Parts: sequence; C-alpha cells; structure tokens
Amino acid sequence: MTGAERREQLLGVGRRLFAERGFDGTSIEEIAARAGVSKPVVYEHFGGKEGLYAVVVDREMQRLLSMVTASLSDGHYRQKLEGAAMALLEYIEESADGFRILVRDSHAASGTGTFASLLSDIASEVEHILGAEFKARDYDPKLAPMYAQMLVGMVALTGQWWLDERQPKMDEVAAHLVNLAWNGLSGLDARPRLSAQAGERRQREERKAKDSRGRAGRRGGTLGAGIPAMPVVAEDPAGP
Repeated sequence: MTGAERREQLLGVGRRLFAERGFDGTSIEEIAARAGVSKPVVYEHFGGKEGLYAVVVDREMQRLLSMVTASLSDGHYRQKLEGAAMALLEYIEESADGFRILVRDSHAASGTGTFASLLSDIASEVEHILGAEFKARDYDPKLAPMYAQMLVGMVALTGQWWLDERQPKMDEVAAHLVNLAWNGLSGLDARPRLSAQAGERRQREERKAKDSRGRAGRRGGTLGAGIPAMPVVAEDPAGP
C-alpha cells in the first residue's frame, strides 16, 4: 500500500469511528487497530488524533459547502431554493457519517470552524439571493441576512431530523421544505406586526418586569436606609 493509499485508509477508518463515537470517544489505539497498523503510522501521517480529525472535518465541510453553493448558482429563485434543499439532503444520504461528525461536536481540535460557522457561510450565499429578490418586491433588503439565517436554519434542522428518520423520501422532504419557505416568502408582509393578542401579552410582560424592578429597588432602599456609606472611626481625644 502506497503512502497516499494508507492516508486515505486511515481517513476512512477515522471518519467511521468519529461518526460512531465522537472525537473524545475515539482513541488513537482504536484507529490504528481498525486500520491494522501501529500507532506510529497514524502519527506519521497526521501527527495524532487531532490532525486526523481536522482533515476529516475539513473535507466534510468543504464537500457540503460546495454542493450547496453549486445548487445556488443557476435558475429561478424557487429553483435555487429547491436545489439547496436537495443538495443538503443528498449530502446526508450519501455521507451520513460525515454529517454526524459535523453536527455532533465539531471539536475545537478541528481548527476549521464548527457546523454553525458552516451554516453561516451558506447563509451568506443565500443572503445575496434574497437581497436581490427583496429589492424587486420592495422589501427592505437590510433584512435579507436575517431571513437567510431563518431559511438555512430551517433546512439544517430538518436535515438533522431526517438523518435518523429517513421518512418521507428525500424529494418529498425537499418539496415540503420548499413549500413552507417559498409560499411563506411569496406572501410576506412588507411591514409585519405581531397580532393584537401577542402585543398585549408583551405589554403585560413589560409591566410585570418594570413592577418587579421597582419592588426590588424599594427593598434595597429600605434595607440600606440606616447603613452609613462608610463607617466612621471616632478619634481618641488623648491621641496616640
């Protein structure tokens, strides 16, 4: 086996173990045993468990990001949304171990960011698309970053759920995601407001919080009313 082939073998073994047990639950001894090599071989290629994990995470992040980014490059806005949802679900179906690694812990040893940072990168791509669409519909384009986070978060959380459920089928899940996102976007209010009931509830909560702060202030004033700001030591008339 060549050095390059051995490296790929170790990456495959490490990927499976990290998906099963996480970073902390996987030992360098177990990686070496599964690969049928000695520990020094693993150290030679990656410097240790941390180095192996960093390469695994970086590969998975780059693969998922490239798949989603490519899906957003062409087509109408709805087609881009459909493509992004399908890209994520296809990645989960083809690379379940990789997705488990990304969402499980993204250990600091990876040095390449976390799943949250990956979603943020994807949201940045979506933000540009929404910004142009918002301008065309006379919505405030400054809100595009927030809506991008909402959309990406919705798709990502659904993907995490589907990772274990695997029902309904992938294209059906994508269709329902797009149905909720697209029909919701197409019916957006330019200046949304909370319902009257929600507004009243918020006002009640604000009044309760204000009353609570007031009572706490009154109690503090009563407790401290007879305490001098700084104790005064009486001087001895006779002196030292």
